Amino acid sequence: MQPPYQGPPAPGGPELYDQFPGCYRHPDRPTGVRCIRCNRPICGECQRPGAVGFQCPDDVAAGRATIRQPRTIVGSSAYGSTPIVSYLLLGANILVYLATALAPGGNIVDNTGTTLFRDWQLWPNVVGHQHEYYRMLTSAFLHIGPLHLILNMAALYMMGPGLERLLGWWRFAAVYLLGALGGSAMVLLFGDLRQAVAGASGAIFGLFAAAWILSRVSGIDTRQITITIVINFVFTISVPGISKFGHLGGFLIGGLATVALLGWTMNPSGQSSALRKRTPTAQSASLAAILAVLVILSVWRAGVIANKPERPEISASAAVASPSVIHSVENPGENYTGVIRRNWQTSAAEAPIGGAGTPSAETWLFPADG
Repeated sequence: MQPPYQGPPAPGGPELYDQFPGCYRHPDRPTGVRCIRCNRPICGECQRPGAVGFQCPDDVAAGRATIRQPRTIVGSSAYGSTPIVSYLLLGANILVYLATALAPGGNIVDNTGTTLFRDWQLWPNVVGHQHEYYRMLTSAFLHIGPLHLILNMAALYMMGPGLERLLGWWRFAAVYLLGALGGSAMVLLFGDLRQAVAGASGAIFGLFAAAWILSRVSGIDTRQITITIVINFVFTISVPGISKFGHLGGFLIGGLATVALLGWTMNPSGQSSALRKRTPTAQSASLAAILAVLVILSVWRAGVIANKPERPEISASAAVASPSVIHSVENPGENYTGVIRRNWQTSAAEAPIGGAGTPSAETWLFPADG
């Protein structure tokens, strides 16, 4: 009996397969495919499809390295990631407000009677005499009432993500925080020493300046942002109870920080030369220089305040009577908390120099169409 027919043998038999070279990354895997650029054998795992044929992983990586990645006007990646800093700032401001509102002495509508609010607000007299410089930053996360919080956070939500994608996360954070510190420094330098200030408006006005400058340099129509800025400054000047120096300082320092990121020029023709040559190291050094100037001016001003001959002396027997906090609106139709009168029981060691102050709501206006 003859065995069943098996068909013709494969051409060359198993010896032909054994003659294929092994993959250059996996020598135990024979393959008949080679990279079209370097001609090295590549197995199925290492094959990268190209315009024609396959390439090896090394040549694909080398090709990507020679391609210039698209960058924004300040050198950030053009492929914007999730604006995580904007969302973190939103969350931080909201959490701080809730902390002041839910603590003893505060509520959702009136959050200024808490210890946290008192300890974090910017009070120039206290900064000068007690050197509590942290107030210059912590005050930018406080808000006086829910309307103040909603307006500032609405502006941050509208402008923050777009600016962060353009600037990159660390440049955006630097402009925001420098704007906040710039507003506080201006209040410390020129504001009423007995007037307490709170709000993120300095940082928000810094973002206004950044948006205007970047639009101008990029050749984008600036009429809309210009109108928004003008309305906000008119509102700042015309409405009492608003920290004018805080808004102005945030706008100036935020704009200065943006110009520093651009290479100290606003000339669009410089995009192909000066702007593209700006490295993160040079940008960081420029921002650090601005911060150093703010620190020097603040420390100098604090020394001047501490040495004022009219500094009030508080005796050990001096105590302020009532710890009550009263909110009232001076004129009908005002959309901000007009007056906050604060008195609290304290000892001489704890009493703020200069007596009780009136926190100023750094309110601002952001048009619905802007």
